[in-house]
Amino acid sequence: MKRSIVMALVGLAFFGTSYLSSPERISAEVSVHIGIGMPLPVVVIPEPPAVFLIPGTPVYYAPDVGIDLFFYSGRWYRKHNGHWYRATYYNGPWAYLSAQRVPAVMVHLPSDYYNVPPGHQRIPYGQLKKHWKKWGNKHHRH
Repeated sequence: MKRSIVMALVGLAFFGTSYLSSPERISAEVSVHIGIGMPLPVVVIPEPPAVFLIPGTPVYYAPDVGIDLFFYSGRWYRKHNGHWYRATYYNGPWAYLSAQRVPAVMVHLPSDYYNVPPGHQRIPYGQLKKHWKKWGNKHHRH
C-alpha cells in the first residue's frame, strides 16, 4: 500500500515537472509578463510643477519636468515606453493603466502638445490644485 502511494506521488511529481517545463507553458508565462513587469523609472520632481492648458483639450501639460507629465480630471498621467501610468499626485506613486483604462483624450493629444502657445502663461500648481474643478470643461485660459 505504501509503495503504491509513493509510486503515485513520484508519477504525479514527474507529470507536474514535465508539464511546467513544456515549451507551451514557458511561452505562455513569458507572454503574460511582457510590458507589465517593466518598472517605471523614478523621476524626482523637486517642486510642484507649473502647467499650461493644451489648446483644444481639457488636458494640462507640465513642460519643465523632463518627462511627459499631464494633468486631467484630477489625476496626473505619464507615458513611458508606450504604456500609460496614473497617480493622484504629480510625484506618484504611479499605477499602470491598461489600454482600456486610458482616457481617450490622453490618447488623442495633438502631436505638438509640448509647444507652449504664444501668450499662454504657465499656471502655478497651487492655482491648478485649487481651481481645476471650477475650470472643468470651460478650458480655462490663464
